[in-house]
Amino acid sequence: MPRPTPAAINNQRVLQLNSHPKIILAVFAIPVLIAACKSNPSLDLPVVPEIVTTLQSERATEAVELRQPTSISVTAQQSSTEPDVLSLWVAPYLPASLQAQLVVPPEFNLVDQAENAIFHLDVGEQNVISRWVYALVVPFPTVSDGLTSDELQRSWAGSPAGPFAAYPLLMEQNTLDMFSLRWGTPADGAVKVIPTDQLLDYAWDNRPAWAIVPFEALEPRWKALQVDGLSPIQKEFDPSIYSLSLPISLFSQDETLLAAISTLYGHGSANPLLPAQNIDPDKFTTVVMTGVTALVRATAWEMERKGLTWPAEDIGALLRQADITHISNEVPFVADCPRPDPNQKDLKFCSDPSYMQLLEAVGADVIELTGDHFGDYGSAGMYYTLELYDSYDLLYYGGGKNLELGRQALLLEHNGNLIAFLGCNAKGGGYAPADENQPGAVECDYEWMQAEIARLRTQGYLVIFTFQHIEYYTYEPAPDQVKDFRRAAKAGAVIVSGSQAHQAQGIEFFEGSLVMYGLGNLFFDQIGVSEDTARALIARHTFYDGRHISTELFTIIFVDYARPRFMTLQERLVLLLKVFEGSGW
Repeated sequence: MPRPTPAAINNQRVLQLNSHPKIILAVFAIPVLIAACKSNPSLDLPVVPEIVTTLQSERATEAVELRQPTSISVTAQQSSTEPDVLSLWVAPYLPASLQAQLVVPPEFNLVDQAENAIFHLDVGEQNVISRWVYALVVPFPTVSDGLTSDELQRSWAGSPAGPFAAYPLLMEQNTLDMFSLRWGTPADGAVKVIPTDQLLDYAWDNRPAWAIVPFEALEPRWKALQVDGLSPIQKEFDPSIYSLSLPISLFSQDETLLAAISTLYGHGSANPLLPAQNIDPDKFTTVVMTGVTALVRATAWEMERKGLTWPAEDIGALLRQADITHISNEVPFVADCPRPDPNQKDLKFCSDPSYMQLLEAVGADVIELTGDHFGDYGSAGMYYTLELYDSYDLLYYGGGKNLELGRQALLLEHNGNLIAFLGCNAKGGGYAPADENQPGAVECDYEWMQAEIARLRTQGYLVIFTFQHIEYYTYEPAPDQVKDFRRAAKAGAVIVSGSQAHQAQGIEFFEGSLVMYGLGNLFFDQIGVSEDTARALIARHTFYDGRHISTELFTIIFVDYARPRFMTLQERLVLLLKVFEGSGW
């Protein structure tokens, strides 16, 4: 994706990624405009029937002027024995989030009985003015990734099918009311109603479990399943072809009047009653986080033989699709780096500058510099690497030209989401040589780390904190990892991720944060070290409207010393079960 040059603001590195101008539309209504339509030929609006002329006289004599409508949560409506021309009944089971966004022009009279209203706002396909999107979800430590709409609806109807056939579908009462209008009354035992504030905890306590929730209820402890290959967290999501997208229509038996009102207040009009959907594509940001990259030794040897972008053949598209792609590159680039030796014995590493082609091929945006080997070729190698990154407009954090610069958070803004990257090397000593006058990685100072995370949170940033920690070849995180990672989470980091691990490690949710202790290798030559070092995770985090709402786990396995591919379903099952077991799930 295009990568603009960062600007220095308040001595912090800030990036505005793919910004979209925000147009705030104030929705206005014109009193008695419909009645005026009939007598004023200059207004390009459909002619409405005679019934409009029966509007109350005080409205009919009002001057035609712009007025601000009322944004309501429909609770206490008026009743009337005689239907008002502009009387509106809003189905009480429509979700609270929908009712909160309903903008009712002052000319309308809200009533609480359907029979007393000329207009009904309800679920249906006849005159769609909005689509309200729901998600099929399961607790995060679930292996299944999706099912078909046929399996879902067969389970609803009492002929269970699919991976959750033996379990009732969980949902709140409001959701049950909505989908019953769409699919009919569910079969006995097919659905279990759980109060909204208990639904997530109930699902976790009764795994395996599945549920339907409104899109706005998504959060990282839920895993969003695909239905027919579609999910509302996908970039190219189309609600019109998604089976969990409910059409909201404006009904009236008077078709001519309905046409006039729809022109004024329907979808596509200047003053819509509702947004077209409860998802705004311009509020999404996806961040892909990866594990160890070291383009050296046998990895570099394979690249020289098969092509410098060979490692990206299978997984490159996933990395490129993200709005922000993170790479933890542990090794400096050196102009006269020796040719790679697959049998190299020492651990002094460098990469040829031509290998930058691979970082370009995967769409790298953010480089983490906390790695152990950043200083392997001294200050000259580090300065050269930083200049190379600058020349490619790559952003970096967790290290730099000196300690002060290395400690600065990398601040990004994308689609209104404020995201901060911060990181450090937890090993200390020679692994983190940056000081006041020398380049290098940043050594962890936990008092500084916690204060900086807290400061960034007060400024509205969603902090992603990454560690270069001690490598443990276990799925269970070690006690010192747990202690340090939880410090970052407790300070307010929304995601804490380990960049050091050569195999995947456990995951936990701690005080509202997602903690991933290790992702494993991305591009590194450990295929023969053990079965576990040849398998790894890539995490794709989705942010929406200033919140972290979802994380997806992609599983990879190496086919040679350089190139990972996506796992088969059986391979994926094996790895995820090991990771979840190591997580205590």
